[in-house]
Amino acid sequence: MSQPPSQPVIEAKALNLVFQTADGPVHALKDVNLTIGKGEFVSFIGPSGCGKTTFLRSIAALEHPTGGTLRVNGMTPDEARQKRAYGYVFQAAGLYPWRTIAGNIRLPLEIMGFSRAEQEERTERVLDLVELKGFGKKFPWQLSGGMQQRASIARALAFDADILLMDEPFGALDEIVRDRLNEELLKLWDRTGKTIGFVTHSIPEAVYLSTKIVVMSPRPGRITDVIDSPLPKERPLDIRDSREFIEIAHRVREGLRAGHADD
Repeated sequence: MSQPPSQPVIEAKALNLVFQTADGPVHALKDVNLTIGKGEFVSFIGPSGCGKTTFLRSIAALEHPTGGTLRVNGMTPDEARQKRAYGYVFQAAGLYPWRTIAGNIRLPLEIMGFSRAEQEERTERVLDLVELKGFGKKFPWQLSGGMQQRASIARALAFDADILLMDEPFGALDEIVRDRLNEELLKLWDRTGKTIGFVTHSIPEAVYLSTKIVVMSPRPGRITDVIDSPLPKERPLDIRDSREFIEIAHRVREGLRAGHADD
């Protein structure tokens, strides 16, 4: 899945983030340097508390670094947020139970002032994209957990941002559903060409999905390895039994161990 060099979409240089707490400062990110190119699928993996989600939230201007620089599409994260440069998918689907699935997907479009006709067109298009065509009039409680998470992805895609940020979106799902959604996400990424930042605790998930895997250490969150995947773009699930896949997974595991050893 090697790609020609592309324009940087996300650039972090000597990035630091320190939270001030009642118990003293907490160094969540330390000297993070990373470049993500257009159209890449980048997974962040590491132990709990290593700064994976903090980094993703910093890209989305939900957290504010205390040192270094972070650029999103050549802008500050705050500027990128105002330009609606990204969609964000949280760990929980976060759907409003009193709104239909279509109503939940339309919500950001309503807030952004899209016309009713364009809201309807975009909602239908993304429902089809995540294979939920015909479910727009259902309510969240009428859908399985996996379908709710697909609706959450559709909502993030509705205003057609170039960047999709995903914070462990499949972590609460069983393995069979997770495998299915991993396959669907790869197809969606292939069809849309989005740049995707994806947080996970799962080594197989990170290796299966990504063009690049960023391995992070325990707090203070540092990058211990960045792995460019040699796997082909077409990835059936049984690629996980291949020698290349197993070798990448081993390197990720070694990077996680090295991070603990340095702690």
